[in-house]
Amino acid sequence: MKENQSSTASLTTFDNLNDLIVDAIRDIKGQNIVKLDLTKLEDSSTDYFIVCQGESVTQVNAIANNVKRRAKQELDMAAFHTEGTDGSKWILIDFFDTVVHVFYPETRSFYDIEDLWSDADVVEYQDI
Repeated sequence: MKENQSSTASLTTFDNLNDLIVDAIRDIKGQNIVKLDLTKLEDSSTDYFIVCQGESVTQVNAIANNVKRRAKQELDMAAFHTEGTDGSKWILIDFFDTVVHVFYPETRSFYDIEDLWSDADVVEYQDI
């Protein structure tokens, strides 16, 4: 939705997807959830990053699976691409305009996506 697709229906769909993603992460007790709004940045390849972490590779994998399952079941939206499931230290789920990054804590610290995109508008979600 980067360029000429600014309809209200599309915005509602992306808001619904982003809200569902955050809720799906919370279902599995994901931590340190952050949404980076990249819509005002010219160099971004997507509109939103949602970043979180799990405390084990099992939890990282469970979070990613829950996000994909709920998006498909509740919004009939399948992820375009998923990668990183082999090692489960960083799983990326690409929904085109929203990209979800589920990290193992040390991997998140190493890549520090929030700092790389520090000029984005940031929303931090409270851990439950």
